[in-house]
Amino acid sequence: MSSEPPSASEPPSAAEPPSVSTSAPSGPVIPYRIDIPQADLDDLHHRLDRTRWPDELPGAGWAYGIPLAPLRALAHHWRHTYDWRAAEAELNEWPQFTTTIDGARIHFAHVRSPEPDAIPLIMTHGWPGSIVEFADVAGPLTDPRAHGGDPADAFHLVLPGIPGFGLSGPTREKGWEFRRVASAFGELMRRLGYERYGTQGGDWGAAVSRELGRLRPGEVIGVHLNLLPGGGATHEPTGAELAPLSPSERGRTRASWERAREFARERQGYADIQSTRPGTLAYGLTDSPVGQLAWIAEKFHEWTDTTNGRPFGAVDRDRLLTNVMLYWLTATAGSSARLYYERAHAAYWGSPPAPSPVPTALADFPHDNFIPLRHIADRTNNITRWTSYDRGGHFPALEVPELLTTDIREFFRTLRH
Repeated sequence: MSSEPPSASEPPSAAEPPSVSTSAPSGPVIPYRIDIPQADLDDLHHRLDRTRWPDELPGAGWAYGIPLAPLRALAHHWRHTYDWRAAEAELNEWPQFTTTIDGARIHFAHVRSPEPDAIPLIMTHGWPGSIVEFADVAGPLTDPRAHGGDPADAFHLVLPGIPGFGLSGPTREKGWEFRRVASAFGELMRRLGYERYGTQGGDWGAAVSRELGRLRPGEVIGVHLNLLPGGGATHEPTGAELAPLSPSERGRTRASWERAREFARERQGYADIQSTRPGTLAYGLTDSPVGQLAWIAEKFHEWTDTTNGRPFGAVDRDRLLTNVMLYWLTATAGSSARLYYERAHAAYWGSPPAPSPVPTALADFPHDNFIPLRHIADRTNNITRWTSYDRGGHFPALEVPELLTTDIREFFRTLRH
């Protein structure tokens, strides 16, 4: 392992490990490999075998939460077919590291491109996601030549876990809201030797990615989002607000408000609980694997494009289970939920987002939770690319990886110098 920081223009050969600083002034970067003790897997199987299932109202469907039948089927697959060791081996194909920043242990994958002019790109997941979200886009983004793409569109990827989530958890002190996360990730990129880079994310990852650009506009060349924080309707639009808009934007504004109102009425309970009593919630989710599974799998169903009629949309169920495993095996249901609490109790909560001067792209997927509005987005973002798609939802890297990959490539192609 080299003691020199990585060079964005001189990557190691494919046979060499990526170079990272192992003696950075603010703390070491330590190689890491996932190796879960068999006893932890045996305990999981024992708990799954002893699941105590609740009753269910006939004909309730998804209205009261995840139905019994699809959850039992998913739990059965988890217990009897899903192979964690295969998933672990796949994740370990990525070079992984840990480092401590601002008192928090941060786990990250650092996947270097074989292309000499690759752009460094930090991609951040959200809740209830993890770095598993990027399993199907990492290859095409880092090595487009091997995936039928243009080698000029290559990226060096940094894929960190948000502090408190999975292998980056649990956090050990209060105050880890998204602005602090963004600051830590800026330090991570500095520690890796990257002076100019892009950011990308959705869900919490969108908030972190946008904030990182706002905090470090001299370093971040572009921000690519698949969710726009604060970009949708927050109240029923008045006639005066609609009047200056084009007919299409008026209709979209009304639709944005209707979706936001429906979300607040029917689907926001998880966020309210995690924003107020994450500690109480953690007992059940940390003790019951099926409880943890239900809490996450429900969101993968509600927030994805399920027009194909399948639960969880186009997300592969083994990918979903690997994502759940990173929460279960690390017992981070509670510490990941605390991100909601810290944001809701931060001094800035409720204020509009501060302006960002960095060129920003939005990939707008139709089955996400909110409908973004251009006239609102332009108030605080330097939007240079806005692309609306006809399929995909909240987890596009898992649902429509080819669309997300193409959108990222085309945006940063305009920013290469």
